[in-house]
Amino acid sequence: MPKITIDGKEHEVPAGITIIQAADMLGVEIPRFCYHERLSVAGNCRMCLVEVEKMPKPVASCAQPVGDGMVIKTNSPVVKKAREGVMELLLINHPLDCPICDQGGECDLQDEAVAYGRGSSRFDEMKRAVGNKYMGPLIKTAMTRCIHCTRCVRFIGEIAGVEALGGIGRGEHTEIGTYVEAAIASELSGNLVDVCPVGALTSKPYAFKARPWELRKTESVDVLDAVGSNIRIDARGNEVMRVLPRLHEDVNEEWINDKTRHAVDGLRRQRLDRPYVREHGKLRAASWDEALKAVTTRLKGKAGAKIAAIAGDLCDAEAMFALKGLMTALGSPNFDCRQDGSKVPAGPRGAYLFNTSIAGIEKADVVLLVGSNPRHEATMINARLRKRWVQSHGKLNVAAIGPKVDLTYPVEWLGDSPSLLAEIAAGRHPFAAALKGASAPVMVVGAGALTRADGAAILGAARSVAEACNLVRGDWNGFNVLHRAASRVGGLDMGFVPGPQGRDTAGILDGAGKGEIEIVFLLGADEVDMTGFSHAFVVYVGHHGDAGAHRADVVLPGAAYTEKDGLYVNTEGRVQMARRAVFPPGEAKEDWTIFRALSERLGKTLPYDTHGELRRALVAAHPVFGRLDHVAPGAWGPFGAASAVEAKAFAYPISDFYMTDPVSRASRTMAECSKVFSQAPAKATGTHG
Repeated sequence: MPKITIDGKEHEVPAGITIIQAADMLGVEIPRFCYHERLSVAGNCRMCLVEVEKMPKPVASCAQPVGDGMVIKTNSPVVKKAREGVMELLLINHPLDCPICDQGGECDLQDEAVAYGRGSSRFDEMKRAVGNKYMGPLIKTAMTRCIHCTRCVRFIGEIAGVEALGGIGRGEHTEIGTYVEAAIASELSGNLVDVCPVGALTSKPYAFKARPWELRKTESVDVLDAVGSNIRIDARGNEVMRVLPRLHEDVNEEWINDKTRHAVDGLRRQRLDRPYVREHGKLRAASWDEALKAVTTRLKGKAGAKIAAIAGDLCDAEAMFALKGLMTALGSPNFDCRQDGSKVPAGPRGAYLFNTSIAGIEKADVVLLVGSNPRHEATMINARLRKRWVQSHGKLNVAAIGPKVDLTYPVEWLGDSPSLLAEIAAGRHPFAAALKGASAPVMVVGAGALTRADGAAILGAARSVAEACNLVRGDWNGFNVLHRAASRVGGLDMGFVPGPQGRDTAGILDGAGKGEIEIVFLLGADEVDMTGFSHAFVVYVGHHGDAGAHRADVVLPGAAYTEKDGLYVNTEGRVQMARRAVFPPGEAKEDWTIFRALSERLGKTLPYDTHGELRRALVAAHPVFGRLDHVAPGAWGPFGAASAVEAKAFAYPISDFYMTDPVSRASRTMAECSKVFSQAPAKATGTHG
């Protein structure tokens, strides 16, 4: 490892890194605008100039590799003068609109102008004006502020995989734009605002809403998909103003998708803030006492076999555990956390986890996607797959069974027939050799495969492929189930599935239609076919006036994910904690407290009075919930059915990325995105930069 001297101190650093990377490792501050550790080096801004002994002039530290014996000065008079000159040039055309810029208080240009600028300018020419660009419903532009760092160009091309931005013109006529005016069609476009070091790109939905110092910041996790992206919720008073990404290298790095970031305005609309009881075919507002009495009156004397419960996609583990406890106390084996009808079993754990782990994707050399469109089902996992393809210099071999879509990296489309799995397992398909010969093969089975009527048979066929093609061995497990629901793995971990002689979601719907199930609890379950409950008494516990609330006979208002502390388990089995940022609106309560109150009225009081006691009971019953931010290997064993699969082709479950849950369906921003961007899946192009 080379030895270098920075500011008079000798250090040993890894070979092949640049000066700015070495400085960051050693805690030496070097200012920068164009440099970003996750993007390619551009060397545009020159703000990172340093003095290197025996070199005739200051060098850009972002582009200069370290060398053995190199002597570097980051704060010499020469460096100070060079940085002041660079800053003076950057500010020649920059408008003096800091008081009304949404980046005010979070602007790299402001901070570095104060720390490294001259404090005055020798230029008195007229400032250049550049027209604003249309980039869609999520990004507000003020291109006069642009300093041409090209971070946005590199992010959208390298990370998002969409060639949408570039530089037009030369010299002082250079502009960053979309060539032909159009919205940026990427599920990651909101991250452009984060990478922009000035106020050229800001959040359109958040424009002029708040200043950063006014906001109360809460660290939490996203629940609008099963990735569990780490986020920061910024709130003012009792209103969530925005959501920003939080760094977690093993989950979402420092990015989040546009739905995670911008669907939060849906938390203010169509909310359930008081109980409702249906009378004469219409819901009317009621008190909590009336609503709970209506439920207990219906429940008393009912056999457990006539009662059922379905948990939705956004539920926290504590609420599901409390509901399971209530159902068990009532003697009902009819409960299910798989509202989409997914055929994943509750064990062994390796049968329903993303066993490779999200970060483990970066080791893969061959990937097989089965009935999965990760770009819409788990955008951050799709970004990892693209990252791996970029790291491999285009050598990552990705194949897919399903309809053709654009995943932002080249894919070999094998077809859309489930029968291909049997051919691969038997070694009759050419791709079987690729899997067997790989050092780190990966298979991803998505909801498009598992939610079918023959989902169990497809799961069994996928297991056969994994075992026949050496995907599962002592040091590697390449078998992965990609879930869509944040609640799914947690529900499976605690056994929120039918007990002996119990009914799953399809069985509950069938029984409710026949009158065999008389009372159904829907815990935030809005994606099931509500027409199946025509003869049942429906109790809906949730936070939005979505499909479940419209069908319910009693509505008990719950709390959204930003309004409660709760545990969520992501698709790889990582237990994470969401924290309350604001309080539920009106008379709404945390979900577990509703079931606790109901159990007391029924004379079957659940054995906990506080959230802490509930969580301790959950961990005692299921120890996996006690290890936060930890991924444990899933046990492997027989699972799936050995029956034949149906001949019909795979279909993906998401037709509109921006409208997949009660929160996003209530969001005006997501409605605008749905309107602007085509709802039809993009066709595969096979070419990406």
